[in-house]
Amino acid sequence: MDTFINFFNAAVLAGTPLLFGTLGEILTEKSGNLNLGVEGMMFMGALSGLVSVFLLEMGIGVHLTPGVAVIVAVSFAFLAGALGAFIYSVLVITFRTQQNVTGLALTLFGIGAGNFLGEHFARRSNAGFLTVSASAKEGFSQIRIPLLSDIPVIGPMLFNYNILVYLGIAAAVTLAVFFKYTRVGLNLRAVGENPASADSAGIPVSKYKYAATCIGGGICGIGGMYIIMVTTSGIWVHNAVQGFGWISVALVIFATWSPSRAVVGSLVFGALTVMRFYLPLGIPMQIYDTLPYIATILVLVFTSIRPNREYNVPANLGLNYFREDR
Repeated sequence: MDTFINFFNAAVLAGTPLLFGTLGEILTEKSGNLNLGVEGMMFMGALSGLVSVFLLEMGIGVHLTPGVAVIVAVSFAFLAGALGAFIYSVLVITFRTQQNVTGLALTLFGIGAGNFLGEHFARRSNAGFLTVSASAKEGFSQIRIPLLSDIPVIGPMLFNYNILVYLGIAAAVTLAVFFKYTRVGLNLRAVGENPASADSAGIPVSKYKYAATCIGGGICGIGGMYIIMVTTSGIWVHNAVQGFGWISVALVIFATWSPSRAVVGSLVFGALTVMRFYLPLGIPMQIYDTLPYIATILVLVFTSIRPNREYNVPANLGLNYFREDR
């Protein structure tokens, strides 16, 4: 039982950055924009979240409590991801550039800028590497919830994580309610399905696309910050995001554009990521690395055999909208 609980905990922790990346891309794609720059935005969020805390502590000399450090890192990571998404939005929505190419360019920019600036700040650090104080790291450590964490089996499995895990779950629930029960959410889905009809109904298509894409990019940025602050313990590691953005794009398909299924999907992908440490099968490591993508292919086959309108890709995904073409 202890081995299973440890495996479940590791799967949740490994899947949380994927959950943020997936939720951000789901929100973006619901507006009809296919942003393949998730990897780049996660790099931008990772760098900004870490550097913002580092500069306040080491540059200005401000002592940050654990709670304030979390707020600062989350805020700057969100803004950095949103900035990358805003650049994408200007090019795609306003100038109607090709979405796939623009997203790939954003990925290359985010990876290059993140790694370059990360190494730059590392050289400026007295320690010789970019990191934050122990007090700041404490804000991203495990939180024990009184009474709930002490429940046998259930407590260690559900109530023994860092604050960002619970933030990711809250974001998934919020988006699920937003898409299904709010007028703005229904309008956004209409924009992604048929922007011409939405425009005819008086819905400001461009504003919805800008808002959804930028907020989605900000959520992706938080996912990148999670990797730096939790996975690498508040230390900048070159190329730290290591493909999590691309897995998030695949996970959107796995989750069939549903925030609630994204929670399950991220847990599954997280489990597949750490399986090698808990279920050694004596197979090459490369086989373990392909398991998440094999799972995605199986989901695609299953959904194509049993078509369901709810599980379909937004009809206008990847297509630029030009009002005069109505």
